Amino acid sequence: MKTKMKLMASIKIWLAIYPSITLFLFLFAKELAVLPLYQRTFILTIVLVPWIVFIGVPFVDYILRQFGQKDIN
Repeated sequence: MKTKMKLMASIKIWLAIYPSITLFLFLFAKELAVLPLYQRTFILTIVLVPWIVFIGVPFVDYILRQFGQKDIN
């Protein structure tokens, strides 16, 4: 049971991370390209980690709960 919970948590995190990183890089890749890798990585993480923790994963949880409630009704 614990493994299933970890698997679900990792899928939820991935569902929040993948589109967020893709959109961030789509919007800012050209501007960030002039910076060294360590600075690009720092900017990417300083912006996206709070986004994922406070908005992305809770949003994925909300969406999954909505689908779960439709199955019950």
